Amino acid sequence: MTARLRETYKTSVFPALTEKFNYKNVMEVPKLEKVTINMGLGEAKDNAKLMEGAVEELAIITGQRPVVTKAKKSIANFKVRQGMPVGAKVTLRGDNMYEFIDKFFNIALPRVRDFKGVSRNSFDGRGNYSLGIKEQLIFPEINYDQVDKIKGMNIVFTTTAKSDEEAMELLALLGMPFEK
Repeated sequence: MTARLRETYKTSVFPALTEKFNYKNVMEVPKLEKVTINMGLGEAKDNAKLMEGAVEELAIITGQRPVVTKAKKSIANFKVRQGMPVGAKVTLRGDNMYEFIDKFFNIALPRVRDFKGVSRNSFDGRGNYSLGIKEQLIFPEINYDQVDKIKGMNIVFTTTAKSDEEAMELLALLGMPFEK
């Protein structure tokens, strides 16, 4: 059983993009490559339980076990040594990616306080979109009573689009709520 958003991409988004940008080859049509979710935890150097909680929450949100990221360099001002755990990240591809995006666009983002849409200015110039979330509580899987600390996360949508305009059209057709 394939993801609902993948079917939407095949049936309506793909033909709409082909028509709008007049692609001559089907391989030119932009598609989502991966979604990367990164949670930086600087305080985890003092509290190992915080890192365990973050890894568990990311696993619940994404349905995939995260990788613990470690410091590449020692930084004395931050009291960080090389090799210390400083965050967690997950890279989603395929059906897991489409399931997460569907849940994120339709359930989690509307739960953000005073939500008016996501910014149109967060593209990197190569067709990738980055967005930050201040709290993990917008996801319905997270039990509010079991959260020890509110943590934010960065989400990066990597596409095969050659320009920001193509990537914006792709994400808008998939259902990303851009601000007016």
